[in-house]
Amino acid sequence: MIQVKGNPGTERYPGHLIWEDCMYLERYALANLPRYTSYPPANRFDTGVDAGSYRGWLRGLDPAASLSLYVHVPFCRTLCWYCGCHTTVPNADDRIDRYVSLLRAEVDLIAAEIGEGRPVVNVHFGGGTPTILDPDSFLALVGRLRDRFEFQPGAEIAVEVDPRGLDEARIAGLAEAGVTRVSLGVQDLDPEVQRAINRIQPFGTVARAVTGLKKAGITAINADLMYGLPKQTEEHVAASARAVAMLGVDRVAVFGYAHVPWFKANQRAIDESVLPGPEARFGQAEAAAQVLDEKGYDAIGFDHFARPDDPLAVAAATGRLRRNFQGYVVEPADAIVGFGASSIGSLPQGYVQNEPHLKRWGERVTAGELPIARGIALDDEDRLRREVIERVLCDGAVDLARVADAAGQPVEVLAGALDRLGELQADGLVALHEWTIRCTGLGRRYMRNVAACFDPALDTMQGRHSRAV
Repeated sequence: MIQVKGNPGTERYPGHLIWEDCMYLERYALANLPRYTSYPPANRFDTGVDAGSYRGWLRGLDPAASLSLYVHVPFCRTLCWYCGCHTTVPNADDRIDRYVSLLRAEVDLIAAEIGEGRPVVNVHFGGGTPTILDPDSFLALVGRLRDRFEFQPGAEIAVEVDPRGLDEARIAGLAEAGVTRVSLGVQDLDPEVQRAINRIQPFGTVARAVTGLKKAGITAINADLMYGLPKQTEEHVAASARAVAMLGVDRVAVFGYAHVPWFKANQRAIDESVLPGPEARFGQAEAAAQVLDEKGYDAIGFDHFARPDDPLAVAAATGRLRRNFQGYVVEPADAIVGFGASSIGSLPQGYVQNEPHLKRWGERVTAGELPIARGIALDDEDRLRREVIERVLCDGAVDLARVADAAGQPVEVLAGALDRLGELQADGLVALHEWTIRCTGLGRRYMRNVAACFDPALDTMQGRHSRAV
């Protein structure tokens, strides 16, 4: 059983839980649930929100609103078979050059709508593989962002990195651009597992990347691991966790592989007969958590780990942890503005997503249009449920009455969740007292199941999400 470190009678979890023996509960582990990086989740966006909606939302932003910028780079040198991201392998580098040119044009479009000089507190380059860009292109892109927006002192600039293509020139380019944090895609370090997912990446490649980044002054380093991959065992996952801990990374994310070959054609190359079963997946997740706890990492939410002095762990321990499309974050901006094909933005009025099709996205940017494909507007009840779900996933506990009062909403709006939570309480996952909900040690692994109790539309969306574990 997972034990709370600290006084379990306090108002909220103190942030660090020890992962010990956690029970496999098939009913909950097999549930198809959103990861709730947004509420409502992105698969509920529709075409009712368009470029006109987005333009109005941008123009309605408070002039002092802080911004987080997300830049999507949808290219990789090779396609990993497990990947569920919006990405492709370019047949020529001029496609990449053309894309970067269009990104700069989209930056100009957004700046024209909201005015230049808006304060930026965070920039995140995701993919795909952002480091597929050559150093000059990356520097030019960051330069355009700095020209159109006002980067605040201490603004984090984070980049997702494929260690296999991270040469000295690219490391130097990242440092020159002011990058402060990188996330290394590791997944698993066993050669047989790597062959099964078409991602050959020896430990030495990852170690050289970490050494090179630290030498260049980029010392905030994350590692992304996965469980549930073909031919993967608990021993593989544990060994990978030990390896990245030995490299001294600050944060580790441990994600479960979502096998959706009907949605991602590249996953059809995976031999389904060698995928771990549900209980094996659970054991793998527990193996990673146990290793990382032993190596001194604090458990953050349901799938992240961080060194105790890392800002993420400090935020978790002090009730300031938040969650958005980048996962767990420390200081969320007032709005997220997305650039690039398929990127998602979050504004006070709702969510928007760019056209995912590269050609159509490029045509719309070239025509001077905001390339929005879909989105969703939020009402007051949506905002209330979003806050409740976020607190469950960040703190493991929530006072519904307090959150509702702060939102100016009657807490009775959430009464329907209590019946569903009653079933979880009977199974030992939560403790309920009036309007206060607290995940138990057992419930920590099933936090997505707890959060889903506050999502009234989920029953009609089953089968369109990943498994809870």
